[in-house]
Amino acid sequence: QLQLVESRGGLVQPGGSPRLSCAASGFTFDYYAIGWFRQAPGKEREGVLCISRSGTITDLDSVKGRFTISRDNAKTTVYLQMNSLKPEDTAVYYCAADRKLFGRCVLQEYEYDVWGQGTQVTVSS
Repeated sequence: QLQLVESRGGLVQPGGSPRLSCAASGFTFDYYAIGWFRQAPGKEREGVLCISRSGTITDLDSVKGRFTISRDNAKTTVYLQMNSLKPEDTAVYYCAADRKLFGRCVLQEYEYDVWGQGTQVTVSS
């Protein structure tokens, strides 16, 4: 069974630096690009960052320099390190997997085949 499980998010103060993880199982992890998406209240889901098989990263302009993504193929886990969080980063964060043997990953939802259940991150003082 293909599965992605995000770690718990929670309440974070502005300026905080939480790290989310996404644990994969049931598929050949290193054949897949992994992306992080988010959906803020009242908004459409958007792609935030993704990492290809080779480690190439694609990111959203609004998180450049603040968020990073990394993968540990041995642990079949991807991490989203978020720094300098702002209230507008409040959202449900999802990880997703795209079977993509070659090329750069993209932040388009329709490319992704497997999704996690999402985890809420709330940025507030």
